[in-house]
Amino acid sequence: MTAAGRHGPTLSLDDLNRALLARQHLLAPRPAPAAGAPARAEIDHLVGLQSQVPTTPYPGLWSRLEGFRTDDLANRFDDRSVTRIAVMRGTVHLVTADDALELPGVLRPLLESGVRVGSVHAKALVGTDLDDVAAAAQDLLAEAPLTSTDLGRLLGERWPDVHPQHLAYTARCYLPLVQVTPRGVWGASGPGTTTTWTTADAWFGRPSRSLRDPDERFEALVRLVRRYLAAFGPATVMDAQRWSGLTGLRDVVGHLRPELTTFTGPDGKELLDLPGAPRPGADAPAPLALVAEFDNLVLGHADRTRVVDDVRRKAITTVNGQVPGTVLVDGYVAATWKVRRSGSRPATSPGAVAQLDVTPLGRTFTPAQRAALEERGDELLRFVAPEAAEHVVAVGAG
Repeated sequence: MTAAGRHGPTLSLDDLNRALLARQHLLAPRPAPAAGAPARAEIDHLVGLQSQVPTTPYPGLWSRLEGFRTDDLANRFDDRSVTRIAVMRGTVHLVTADDALELPGVLRPLLESGVRVGSVHAKALVGTDLDDVAAAAQDLLAEAPLTSTDLGRLLGERWPDVHPQHLAYTARCYLPLVQVTPRGVWGASGPGTTTTWTTADAWFGRPSRSLRDPDERFEALVRLVRRYLAAFGPATVMDAQRWSGLTGLRDVVGHLRPELTTFTGPDGKELLDLPGAPRPGADAPAPLALVAEFDNLVLGHADRTRVVDDVRRKAITTVNGQVPGTVLVDGYVAATWKVRRSGSRPATSPGAVAQLDVTPLGRTFTPAQRAALEERGDELLRFVAPEAAEHVVAVGAG
């Protein structure tokens, strides 16, 4: 932290980096509590983990929680304290039961816009009463969970002129639909892992919050922004909007402003934060970290330079929005990683080899960094593929 700027003390890029890593528990793993698995508490703190690939939250939590095991999350699916549902940015996230029952109501304008405005679904649904489609879908799902194909087919009996996929997508956007287990449970396989939906209300046995009342929704937005700052701050209004997918959060921040502290960012912009949130400073040591694919660490800000520079950000983001696992060196993205299994055999089969392929992004690792990467990479492989006969960390040329 340097001299005061226009909006308060000036924070350097390294200051922001260390603050983010501290809140994401990547400076030091979060210790397990005296009793019970810490996974649910971490998911709550992070306001979910992006999870369109069902297995990504497992290495995401492994990177943050001391002694994390796959059962620590799998058991949370089984006791229905967590689930997978479309929320921030309209993408599937792993969230707590409480968030699954509230966040869809908070994010309703974003989620509904997917079928209302400028999409192939919107064009196909012109003239269709979308509220009626949602109500019919809710009735069907109250009877039993359904796959997207079966839900669309049954809705198509009432709306035969609309393709079933558009009807099923309407239900996904208009209703708080969770993906039922065993989808998302580590090691689950076979036909049962096909994406099957039901409503959050039915899955958890308690009503979701529609938040149709403007005052109630505003209060929920205030809670959401406060939680965002706790896990991702200091941040700008635009950062919060990019993370959530919502617009118009300036009034929410204005309501919060009396309880916030402000800083000046390295670009001169105003940064907002919770007064007591961790800001360890630029000199705090940052150990090498392996961050999961699609991790909100690299997706949760409009300006992501606090963790990945613009050149590397463009290099790791594919045209279809795929975001690989990343390696943090001195706090910043320096490489990507991917687990590869030998041949077509799963890593858990006898004789299989699990290999971590690391692709540096325009840099060469020092001997100490390479040693740390090989050690941490081996730990990751033993976590995701404990029964593999061999674990190999392969680091490409810089």
